[in-house]
Amino acid sequence: MCGINGIVKLNKKKVSRKEIDLMNEEIKHRGPDDQGIFLDGNVGFGHLRLSIIDLSPRGHQPMNYSHKKSEIEIVFNGEIYNFQEIKDDLVRKGYKFISTSDTEVLGAAYLEFGFDCVNKFNGMFAFVIFDKQKNILFGARDRFGKKPLKYYLDKDRFIFSSELKAILTQDVKREVDLEAVNEYLTLQYVPAPRTGFRNIFKLPQASYFVLNLDNKVMEIKKYWELEYSKKSELSEKELIKKIEEKLEESVKKRMIADVEIGAFLSGGVDSSAIVAFASKFKKQLKTFTIKFKEKDFDESKFAKKVAKKYKTDHREFLVGPDDLKPLIKKLIRQYEEPYADSSQLPMYILAEKTSKYVTVALNGDGGDENFAGYDKYERHLWIPLFRFLPLKGMIAKKVLEIAKTKDSFLLYKISLFLRLLNEKAVRQHFNFTHYFDVFYKEDFYKEKYKKEFKKKQYETFDRFEKKDLKGLDQILYLDFNTYVPDDLMVKVDIATMANGLESRSPILDYEFVELCAQMKTSQKIDIFGRRKKIFKKMLEKYLDRDILYRKKRGFSIPITHWFRRELKDDLEKILFDKEGLVFKIMKEQKVRQLFESHQNKKDHSRKLWSLMALNLWYKEYFKK
Repeated sequence: MCGINGIVKLNKKKVSRKEIDLMNEEIKHRGPDDQGIFLDGNVGFGHLRLSIIDLSPRGHQPMNYSHKKSEIEIVFNGEIYNFQEIKDDLVRKGYKFISTSDTEVLGAAYLEFGFDCVNKFNGMFAFVIFDKQKNILFGARDRFGKKPLKYYLDKDRFIFSSELKAILTQDVKREVDLEAVNEYLTLQYVPAPRTGFRNIFKLPQASYFVLNLDNKVMEIKKYWELEYSKKSELSEKELIKKIEEKLEESVKKRMIADVEIGAFLSGGVDSSAIVAFASKFKKQLKTFTIKFKEKDFDESKFAKKVAKKYKTDHREFLVGPDDLKPLIKKLIRQYEEPYADSSQLPMYILAEKTSKYVTVALNGDGGDENFAGYDKYERHLWIPLFRFLPLKGMIAKKVLEIAKTKDSFLLYKISLFLRLLNEKAVRQHFNFTHYFDVFYKEDFYKEKYKKEFKKKQYETFDRFEKKDLKGLDQILYLDFNTYVPDDLMVKVDIATMANGLESRSPILDYEFVELCAQMKTSQKIDIFGRRKKIFKKMLEKYLDRDILYRKKRGFSIPITHWFRRELKDDLEKILFDKEGLVFKIMKEQKVRQLFESHQNKKDHSRKLWSLMALNLWYKEYFKK
């Protein structure tokens, strides 16, 4: 795991060491073990290294690799789990290696297979290669965007980095991308390729770019698609066996490291499953969990039960508002884009504490997206039953009136459901997140922005509508192209890398995900509230029923309560900043009503958190 940086001056001017030094310094937290710089005229690379495989100086980057008459320079962030298999094949073809690192294998694979090398890799990665003979830059991200790659391009410069804040060291003009902000307010994150900054982008997941340094033309291509339309004909019993075998294989691949490995353990189904399988390969696995005083949010007793069952070396970390308060502004800078997934806070603390004991931690990310574990998925199953409801428009209007009178979020959700019945599935899903849906925005936005945003409000999600996908498969495909890379993976990467920790996601092994995509929706979820059905059935011999079948809570913090008590004054001060971005685009009266309603025991914590985070982000990156 590492941080990568680079500058290419398309006007042929030289890149200086100072310019790369500035970028390296900005993201030095990503690589505490080593750093390096490569300079060759108008091309400069920087690298920060967190050593995981081949701890020797032979794994140093930027790394040069040559074969016959070809020579490349590479900067790489991530892990290629099947690098040894690829290496064996390349050795048979005559390639030579001086290290045991996967970086060297990646470079050789490019020289052998060209741009198609990305299809060979099973892992998490973001890399950029300078091909000296072809005078091109070639870069790519893994299939689910586990590792970030952000860039800026104008007629004179191409600048890239693992983190946007390093790009900002290069005198890049800062402008707010308000269309990105509009998407953020509904989704809690900014979907690719936007970042919240105009003219700074992120390479989408499962994509590569080629930048021709002679004609200055950049092309971006997608190299992999998740396929849902072909369904497996295997019986449930055969599928369960396959899930078990594939998960075991996936976990085993991620146990390879030259440093200590542990696991995050929340006590939920997915992290508990990973601990159960990882314990097959490591005795007394180190496990880590967060504990809250608020019982409604604390799952530590379930984590402790799993730890006891598998005899892990278990540690709990108690977290309260006093721990989080000093972190809020720090994390706004760290996450660098508008981002309002409040679980970033416990995730950061968990990563910080865990890094004192291990260098690699397994996580359970991806279980809900593979096996339909969220309640929002259930909503899509109910839609066909209500689509032909008579007078639904009139009913929705009446329910909305009552919802506003009683300030009832439950009734509002019902009215939203009814109002969206005839919309496309992707647009329904866009609004089911329950931050600021399109109807809320119409109430809150000032007239100018209401008109400006309305034309493009569904632009990102509409791109992922596939005519051959039916029902929930369309929604799961959508989440793997938006929520997973742009929220889930961002949360984990930033929190862990800020603390010199690598996190690995076995349930997001692409072969495992492809297997899950072949399963029928009915094997995952039904309208009776049973979710992750086949996955839980497989796990019955590994985990107790109270772990598998209790109500899902999710990895979250008790901000509902804290916004009325410990964090109330901070929230009010940040929210009602006259110089903030919130009041630039929203009506002050509406924001005031939202704040006061929350103090009167109605829960608007998610919306308030997103507005607070937006103002803090704007202040951090545009007002200082």
